[in-house]
Amino acid sequence: MTPISSTFTTSSSELAVTDLSVLLKVLEGTVIATGDHFFQLLVQNLSEATGEPNAFVAVFTKNKTRVKTLAYWSEGQLIDNDEWDLQGSPCKDVIHGGLCHHPSGLGEKFPIWDYLESYLGVPLKDVDGEVLGHVAIYSKKQMPPTSQLFYIFKIFAARAASELSRIRAIKMLNEAEKQFRDLFDEAPIAYIHQELNSRFIRANKTALSLLGITAEEVTDCYCHTFTSSAPDAHLRMQEIFEHSIVHGTELDGVEFELFRKDNRKSIWVKFWTKPDQSGTFTRSMFIDITEHVLLEQEKAKLQAQNLYLQKALKTDHHASEIIGASVNIKSLLSSVNRVAKTDASVLIQGESGTGKELIARAIHSNSHRHEMPLIKVNCAALPAGLIESELFGHEKGAFSGAIAQRIGRFELAHGGTIFLDEIGEIPLDIQVKLLRVLQEQEFERVGGQTPIRVDVRVIAATNRNLLQEIENKAFREDLYYRLNVFPLTTPPLRERVEDIPLLVYFLIDKFSKRMGKKVEGISTKSLQRLKSYQWPSNIRELENVIERTIILADSAIIEVDPELLLVSSKLASEISQSNNSLVSVERQHILAVLIKTNWVIEGPNGAARILDLHPSTLRYRMGKLSIVKTT
Repeated sequence: MTPISSTFTTSSSELAVTDLSVLLKVLEGTVIATGDHFFQLLVQNLSEATGEPNAFVAVFTKNKTRVKTLAYWSEGQLIDNDEWDLQGSPCKDVIHGGLCHHPSGLGEKFPIWDYLESYLGVPLKDVDGEVLGHVAIYSKKQMPPTSQLFYIFKIFAARAASELSRIRAIKMLNEAEKQFRDLFDEAPIAYIHQELNSRFIRANKTALSLLGITAEEVTDCYCHTFTSSAPDAHLRMQEIFEHSIVHGTELDGVEFELFRKDNRKSIWVKFWTKPDQSGTFTRSMFIDITEHVLLEQEKAKLQAQNLYLQKALKTDHHASEIIGASVNIKSLLSSVNRVAKTDASVLIQGESGTGKELIARAIHSNSHRHEMPLIKVNCAALPAGLIESELFGHEKGAFSGAIAQRIGRFELAHGGTIFLDEIGEIPLDIQVKLLRVLQEQEFERVGGQTPIRVDVRVIAATNRNLLQEIENKAFREDLYYRLNVFPLTTPPLRERVEDIPLLVYFLIDKFSKRMGKKVEGISTKSLQRLKSYQWPSNIRELENVIERTIILADSAIIEVDPELLLVSSKLASEISQSNNSLVSVERQHILAVLIKTNWVIEGPNGAARILDLHPSTLRYRMGKLSIVKTT
């Protein structure tokens, strides 16, 4: 091999004319071409410019042990690319970075090229000096070294090296873009790019999966696509984008509820947004925190249950045990023990004040659900417009005044028992939804879209004749039979007279301890008076009489004032001589108490206090029973 530096020196005057023509030849032949087409034109023009019939451009492969051509021109035409080992070929010397010229005798030096006489090759280097490949010409004739030949060759080699570097840079760029695209698409965190109007530009696979959309749907999606219909949700989303896009403010860790596009299932996300410096779009990243939010909601539900139970304990004035030894009570308790071991729905019927709630508590306490809550709902005390929300809860913004999500009583009772007192007072439209809970064990919050499944045992109670209510189209027959799987009836106090002494002494002990008075018993005459009284309001009325008597007591043995029973005695007499319905009896009793209190409803001596009812509940009952004050 003869290095070019030892063979000739280039004179600028010698090549002045050649320079321009060669440069024009290179530019005209390759200016519009890139890639494979560029190299094909390059070798063709190289052959024409040097007058040599064979030219190729090649790269080194496999740790630079082999040569692979990118374009091959031979005897006036392009031929198929070829590949061969560097060892034993003149190309091996090019890899070291110098020009390799064999003007003659090539076959003697490299036997596998014995059909050739001469060879000229030059390496193609990048800006860092790394050898990427080489350009070569060869001939079956001698190729004497001339300044013009070498100069032309170097021009073509420089152009080839430039294109090879460009291709290599593009390849590296494509590989880097692919890697970043993989990072974007395969990241476990959701990424989206959005325009200023919140339209999606692109979204990665995690975002697609989380939001329930396909890649084809991305550019048709806006933020409101995944926002609930509640007004406050749209307002909050608008506020977020005003901060992020209009004002160019980054948002850090904002929590928000979204809905999947495919099934409208609620999901909670925590996201970050960063406007692009161009001001034309914003980048958002978010993670799924639905499980965390659900756990927090479950925690809130447990706290609500705890608060409810604490409140129930503070307001519970009933005996901790059922007091009585009469045949009627023993029969009732036997039925309670039987049904408590099942999950059957129970309908407890009986007059007001006969201890229906106490029976419900006994059923729950003896069931396998006893470690879970017993949730009580007094249906008669709830305004008609709030019954649905009270039973099933509501979502934030579901109606005017719904400033926060509310967990309903059925959700609170999950795993336990719900006691629906005064079930006959539930409106017909709510009865339909209650029937669904009994049949399917699921419901939806007011304003909600996702069914909530619950495992709840239902115990209902009423002092109404529900069969009569069915005939009057005031109660659904299908709901009645769903509730009346196991019917129980609480006996009125007048049918268990033998239990009155036990109840009286229990109540004396209860109220005397509460008031800090020393009361040892009741006179025989007073006890007999209580046993002969008909007790239209049953045990509740007995409680009130004993409590008032202890308040007024001046001695250890109490005396019951006959005046306390005077008004009710007349009513009791009327009851015993008639076959009035429970509704009629209730109406007469409320009317009698109102007359006694001169129609005073509230206050310590008002009718609501005597009847042990909330004033609003009493007014509701008066309206339902058409009780009005006459002049």
